[in-house]
Amino acid sequence: MTEILVQAGTEERLPPADRVVEHPAWPVLKDAVERIRPWQSKDGSIDFTAEGAPERGAAEDAVRRVADAVRELSPLLPHDRAYHEALVTDLGRWAEGGFQVPDFLDSLLAFQPAAHRADGLQHLVVFPMYTQNGNPDRNLEAVVLRMVWPHWLAELERTRYDNPLFCGITFEDFTSGYDTNSAVLFPETIAVREAPERFTWGGIFCDREAARFRRVTAAAVDVLGLELPEDVAAMVHDQQRCQEAFVLWDMVHDRTHSHGDLPFDPFMIKQRQPFWMYGLEELRCDLTAFKEAVKLAGEGVPQARDVQVAVLFDRMFRFPVTGERVRNYDGLGGQLLFAYLHKYDVVRWTDNRLSIDWEHAPQVTNQLCAEIETLYRDGIDRPKLVHWFAGYELVSTYLAPHPGSKWAKGPDALDLTLPPRKLVDDVLPDEFPLSMFYEALSKKLKNVIASTRGITAGSAERAAA
Repeated sequence: MTEILVQAGTEERLPPADRVVEHPAWPVLKDAVERIRPWQSKDGSIDFTAEGAPERGAAEDAVRRVADAVRELSPLLPHDRAYHEALVTDLGRWAEGGFQVPDFLDSLLAFQPAAHRADGLQHLVVFPMYTQNGNPDRNLEAVVLRMVWPHWLAELERTRYDNPLFCGITFEDFTSGYDTNSAVLFPETIAVREAPERFTWGGIFCDREAARFRRVTAAAVDVLGLELPEDVAAMVHDQQRCQEAFVLWDMVHDRTHSHGDLPFDPFMIKQRQPFWMYGLEELRCDLTAFKEAVKLAGEGVPQARDVQVAVLFDRMFRFPVTGERVRNYDGLGGQLLFAYLHKYDVVRWTDNRLSIDWEHAPQVTNQLCAEIETLYRDGIDRPKLVHWFAGYELVSTYLAPHPGSKWAKGPDALDLTLPPRKLVDDVLPDEFPLSMFYEALSKKLKNVIASTRGITAGSAERAAA
């Protein structure tokens, strides 16, 4: 399969041998990065006085190997030339400065993947960074990825879902920080001296999301005895269909954070709020993607039905039983969706089997979306603390709070002389515990979910074989 590279308005076709990961410089770069990572402190610096630290010359040699490999690989990626030149400079400056806290702002500003979205376009990315839901330390990482930007998605973005910063991406290969649960590449994770005035891109690995979804969904369907319609069963077994569903879901979800009647900064940057507010925001964005998918399905967009299935199954089967029970806002959103659908008889757990009323699922799911949208619209006219209580009331209508919760007892149980951010301290780590249904499901799926760490489409296919 040839790759199309867009440069200065022309198209250059590279033969398959020019894949970055097949070039002999890639394993050299990857090995050098893996040598550097264990030497780094949490902030990305290297303390040469620490036990087990290398000689400074060894660190300089490893960084030199990274820079040389980048130079060797860069001609394969002419669209990234300015970034790679800045990257080599930042690597050199880090070494010359004694490996203090790294600052890769110049190379970050030079990396502009959203400016050239072309389906299949390769990028070689090297940054000191943490990986969300992966490694919390700012270690050096290297990842080779491809852009996912098929014509049908580009048209939807151009005509309906304007999101000029969004990058759907897939893995080619990566270093240890991505051998984790991380499925995003975000500029805010990168070590820089100061945050840029604005970020200009954000990437989500739809291949990892799809492979993880397929494995967990297949296990959940088996455990729960759920009978799938023929088209849904076919989707769960089709990696390409799932990737297309996730890239559309992600694109609409991402733009929703800044669209609608919003009573507060939707990303909640530099704000301290109860975690159910984060959960409602993430669920609002997912349910907006679901709602739009219902519309698109009515217009004959083939990926739209798959988006609905992906939202329902990932939210109900994976999110509630993934991660620790400490302010798990994504898990909370999944619990809320299941409880809402259960209350309105869209899902039923009877005779130890789960059933779904597929005919009424779109209507009832959109109904929950409308309740959250009403909460937001009303929140524009509310003080912050009143809005938080309104959010709590919505969630607790469908999910039972912890018996020891102060928030469940209402405003009289809290010291309202404190500023709202201090009252967040009274929120329990697990304010809305798992139901008996999810306690049982968690035990059944924990090993399957653990097995999805570092999963890609290729590794999933190899495991299946």
